[in-house]
Amino acid sequence: MIRRHLPAVPALLLPGGALAQRRPVESPPANLPAATWRGANLVQTAQAPLGGAEARRAMRLLMSLGADSVALTPYLWQPAAGSADVVRGSDTPDSALLPGIRQARELGLRVLVKPHLWVEGARPGGARMVDDAGWRRWFAAYTTALVAMARGAQEAGAEALSVGAAIRAANTRPEWREVIAAVRAVFRGRLLYVAADTEDAEAFPHWPLLDAVGLCLYRPLGADDRAEEWGAVMGREVERLDRLQQRTGRRVWVAELGIRSAAGAAANPGLSVEERASAPDQRVQAEALARWLRRLDRPSVEAVMLWRWFSDPSRGGPADTDYTPQGKLAEGVLLHAWLAR
Repeated sequence: MIRRHLPAVPALLLPGGALAQRRPVESPPANLPAATWRGANLVQTAQAPLGGAEARRAMRLLMSLGADSVALTPYLWQPAAGSADVVRGSDTPDSALLPGIRQARELGLRVLVKPHLWVEGARPGGARMVDDAGWRRWFAAYTTALVAMARGAQEAGAEALSVGAAIRAANTRPEWREVIAAVRAVFRGRLLYVAADTEDAEAFPHWPLLDAVGLCLYRPLGADDRAEEWGAVMGREVERLDRLQQRTGRRVWVAELGIRSAAGAAANPGLSVEERASAPDQRVQAEALARWLRRLDRPSVEAVMLWRWFSDPSRGGPADTDYTPQGKLAEGVLLHAWLAR
């Protein structure tokens, strides 16, 4: 296993701090499997294509922190929010995705294939049709592109696949039933949908057709210097996750848990580098992830996948303000949370 010097964990995360307060892992009820996925969304960079030596090194570095899984994130694409012309995107095509799946499996990592929808001129997932006929055309094109991806994922050995991610306007559409059935016909692994947030997950009506409840978690926490007040926000959130599991009979996959290593990130973790310039602050990221991982260590949650980890192992570092924990204090948090289980 490749090793590197890990950044020192801040004092508040050592004895007397957040990690020292970690409660014992509860015994899950008999009807809930004990296995938990823990890992990150592995994002391909131009410098380190999936299947190559640098991507392998990045995966092994993630594993050295205790990760046992990765989510790979190919893209579907449409030219405008109101367009029904959905096709496979050029980012992470099968020529990269399939070698990436095989590479991860060879290393012993489990793989979730989690396609995202890129919409020109809008946020990811921002499809908006004007009427039912438009949505039917959109879903027909979307299904065609997704099923082709699912076939490749099955052949390469992925264990799980998301049928969609954060497509808010389509959240309650009945066409998801046909999408799920079409993917089931070619993919034998576990299926989920990744809702944009807890509210969207609570509204999504098709969980009985899927194997897990997926969602993104970028909940605003408050001021960076008031970490003692974040607990109330986190507590309410995990109670909602518990209720989702109880209502649906499906365990929850936090398919994206992220916060930037940037000043002000606690107030709005969902704002990217492109949306908000900020000074580096490793401490806010490390503290938030430590507290979230402790809270999410519960029977209702089956998987926690961080956003994000780059295929280029040289990315990140103390001056970086992106979501990746690479080369930052947060690596020490993962080491303690994941390897101390």
